[in-house]
Amino acid sequence: MKFETKVIHSGLEPDPSTGAIIPPIYQTSTYVQSAPGVHKGYAYARTDNPTRRILEQNIAAIENAKYGICFSSGMAATDAVLKLFKPGDEIISTNDLYGGTYRTFMRIFEPLGIKFHFVPMHDLAGIQEKINDKTKMIWVETPTNPMLNIIDIEVVCDLAKKHNILTCVDNTFASPYLQQPMDLGADIVLHSATKYLGGHSDVILGALVCNDDGLFERLKFLQNGTGAIPGPFDCFLVSRGIRTLHLRVQRACENAAKIAESLRGYKGVNKVFYPGFSDHPGHDIAKRQMRDFGAMISFTIDEDTLEAGSRVLSNTHYFSLAESLGGVESLIGHPPTMTHASIPREERIKLGMTDSLIRLSVGIESADDLIADLKQAIDRL
Repeated sequence: MKFETKVIHSGLEPDPSTGAIIPPIYQTSTYVQSAPGVHKGYAYARTDNPTRRILEQNIAAIENAKYGICFSSGMAATDAVLKLFKPGDEIISTNDLYGGTYRTFMRIFEPLGIKFHFVPMHDLAGIQEKINDKTKMIWVETPTNPMLNIIDIEVVCDLAKKHNILTCVDNTFASPYLQQPMDLGADIVLHSATKYLGGHSDVILGALVCNDDGLFERLKFLQNGTGAIPGPFDCFLVSRGIRTLHLRVQRACENAAKIAESLRGYKGVNKVFYPGFSDHPGHDIAKRQMRDFGAMISFTIDEDTLEAGSRVLSNTHYFSLAESLGGVESLIGHPPTMTHASIPREERIKLGMTDSLIRLSVGIESADDLIADLKQAIDRL
């Protein structure tokens, strides 16, 4: 079954009792049992819910995975993965990653005894030198947030397997439409389904997928035990969003390519970070492991100050100044003070995340209108 068919049909069977083409939302907290422990597969809604199960099956299918597990947010899904480990364990992570993930690593789990190493993952030697008998996982995010670096998933997963180390790939920026890390060797794939999977900026939800039975049982236990689950209506919204995932992401990618090209060399713009450029360091890898180059763009301006960046951010009309990404509408944000404020400035600067760095989540509006909007804001400099 092709991807475009999977998003519409996998896990989304018509309701057998009525024939409704869209399964109902099971807004219930518990289920009647015919005898103690005798039920129809559902006992309590924290443990399982038919609406959630539909979504989990759908996400697993479009990621080419055996199991899907949904959570109340992407960070709740991250939390569940990290709870697989114990004090003394070590995790190697890409050094360019979402600020909320960094904050969870360093402010919640490092004080509990888990050690994190942050390395640029284009260099296998850098990963290799951090591996020791305490290393339990390699954490990959690609394309990275916000610098749009590209990591070779298959190469990193092969290295991890040689050392019997798990790999978790945050696939939020790409979405399953553009990239399927399970096919490249990942053990766990993570999504903030708030973003492209939901696609309409109206829900918070996270998801994990995996193939290993034992790993699934551990993650499923954590989902139930900690109770960080999404509600049925949230699951319905993401299921609905997935049905147009391929259409939305493809249009956004086409817009992003035009916008990135228009910004490059434009007066007042310094650097544009976009893996679709042939001279981007990760272009060839992205071309190999992704269907398209994504709809995220970052750029800096010549006047590298917070004040100058703020003037651009505050003067767009079609790009809304807001956190998040992946919706049908275009968003503009400032990683140093918004999504990545929890990362120390000196660390941000090392990554190229200067004070004027601006991040775009390109939506599905007219590319011409979006380009004109950005240029008029930049011209105010």
